[in-house]
Amino acid sequence: MTPTAPDTEAPTRTPAQRRAASRPRSGARRGTGIWRGAVLALTGAYFLVPLLASFVFTVHVPGQGITFEAYTELLSADGFTESLLLSLGLAAATIALSLLLAVPALVAVRIGSPRLRPVVEIMCMLPLVVPPIALVTGITTVLRWGPEHLSRTPLYQTFLAVQNEKFPVVLVLAYTVLALPFVYRSLDAGLRAVDVPTLVEAARSCGASWPYVVLRVLLPNLRASIAGAAFLTLALVLGEFTIASLLGFQPFAVWIVSISGAQARMSVAVSVLSLLITWLLLLALSRAGTAPSTAAAAPATTSRKES
Repeated sequence: MTPTAPDTEAPTRTPAQRRAASRPRSGARRGTGIWRGAVLALTGAYFLVPLLASFVFTVHVPGQGITFEAYTELLSADGFTESLLLSLGLAAATIALSLLLAVPALVAVRIGSPRLRPVVEIMCMLPLVVPPIALVTGITTVLRWGPEHLSRTPLYQTFLAVQNEKFPVVLVLAYTVLALPFVYRSLDAGLRAVDVPTLVEAARSCGASWPYVVLRVLLPNLRASIAGAAFLTLALVLGEFTIASLLGFQPFAVWIVSISGAQARMSVAVSVLSLLITWLLLLALSRAGTAPSTAAAAPATTSRKES
C-alpha cells in the first residue's frame, strides 16, 4: 500500500478568521445583554422605587398638590446645620486618625516584620467581635472614673476636653476603633497588590528619605485603597447612632432620630436628604480614588525621554 499524501489543498485559516470564529455569536451576545439589562433594571428598581415613593410622600399633600414645605422647613430646622457639620467634622477626623495609625503600621509590618502580620490583623479585627454597646459601656466607665480619681492632676482637664459637646474627641476615638477592621482590609488589599519592598529599596537606593518614600512613592500607589478606607469610614461615621446616643452627643444620625417623632413628612424628608448627602460624599471619594494621577505620569514621561 502506498502512503497517502497529505492534503495540501485544504484551506488554512488566517488569524483574522480564527479570531472571528472564536467570537461568540450575535444571538448569544444579544441574549446575554438582555439578561444583564433585566438584572440591572430589577436591582435599580429595588433601590430606587422606595426612595421615589418616600420622595413623593414628602412633596405630595392631599388637597394641596405638590409642595416642598417639608424640605424648606427641614433646612431651617433647629439643629440641622450644627449636627450635619458635626458629623462631617467627626468623619474627617476619624478618617485622618485611622489612616495615620494604619498606614505606617501596615507598611512597617510589610517591609520589616512580615511575621507580625497575623498579630496586627487580629488586633484590627477585634472591634468586629466586641459589640458597640460593650464598647460604649467601657468608655462611660472610664469617663466617670477619670474625674473622680484625677481631679487634682492635669489629666482632669483632658477628660473634660475630650467630652466637649462642640467637638467630642471621645467619639473620634471610638469611631476610629470601629473603623479599624474596614481600614485594615482595604489597605491590606492595596499593599498585597503592590511590590512594596522593591519600591522602597529602589527609592532608598536613589537617596530618598523615609518621609519622601511614604508620601511620594507608596501613597500614590495606595490611593485607591486609601479612598476605599475613607469611603467605608465615612459611611460608618455618618450612620453610627448607638455610641453617640448613649454618650449624650447629637451628631446627624442622632438628630434624625430625635426629629423623626415630631412630623411624619419632615422625618421622611430628613431620611431622603441624608441618603442624598451620603451618596454625594461617597461618590466624591470614589472619584478621587479612581482619577488618574497626573503627578505620577510626569516623571515617567520624563524618564522615557531621557532614556
